[in-house]
Amino acid sequence: MADLAFEPAGQAFESVGRAFESAAHTPASAGSAPASAAYAPGPADAVPGAADSLAGSAGFLTELRGALPRLADGLLVTAEATALGAALALLLAYVLGLSSRSARLPVRGGARLVVEFFRGTSLYVQLFWLFFALPMLGFRLEPLACGVLALGLNFGAYGAEVVRGAVAAVPRAQTEAGIALSMGPALRLRRVVLPQAHALMVAPFKNLLVQLLKATPLLSLVTVPDITFQIDQVRSATGSTAASYLLLLGLYGGMAALLGLLMNALERAAKARLGQEGGV
Repeated sequence: MADLAFEPAGQAFESVGRAFESAAHTPASAGSAPASAAYAPGPADAVPGAADSLAGSAGFLTELRGALPRLADGLLVTAEATALGAALALLLAYVLGLSSRSARLPVRGGARLVVEFFRGTSLYVQLFWLFFALPMLGFRLEPLACGVLALGLNFGAYGAEVVRGAVAAVPRAQTEAGIALSMGPALRLRRVVLPQAHALMVAPFKNLLVQLLKATPLLSLVTVPDITFQIDQVRSATGSTAASYLLLLGLYGGMAALLGLLMNALERAAKARLGQEGGV
């Protein structure tokens, strides 16, 4: 009985084995590819995003060419804001710096109060206060005027410390020589002290000027169409964030280098008038 029970199962296994043997010896059909054939990648297997990247670069360059007039206008606005802000800052630096050395307590105290206030508060907040809060008091300024005023007040306060320190660094003997020559305080300041202090001021003023230039992108936040504003428009139109801001970095780096060369020339000229050597 046991032999009879296992006989059908054995026949079934033999049938399956013969079926596998015949499949192994059967040649592949014309339409089927052998399993061991090498995989050939097609166009659909290209790196995703490569074509999009090339198309994006082409679109960025096309948009950039069309935006060149606007970028030139933006550079002009940035240069204008830098020049006007620096002029106002220089004026305030001399007024506040010299007032800080006044023998009169109210003058000296008032100058110190203004300097510490504008040095101790954020340029960002000062700009926004002039643009958004000042109109509530009945005074409305143009966006560029707000930016120039904020830059002048903030960097003028820092410049006041440069002026005060440079004047204090002039040797006391120079002032005493002016007194011996019967020079009044104003004449001593103009003919003896300031010419020597100017040579000491140029290098710190160069740093402040570059810092002022780098602060001008804040003006785009109050709708001033400077170079940052214009580059951001190109970025929005193309979506090329990396390329747009890389271009902006290069533009600001170039402008800062030009300002550095100008200030180095002024430093050499100031030292040459005193018969000194030096300057970068």
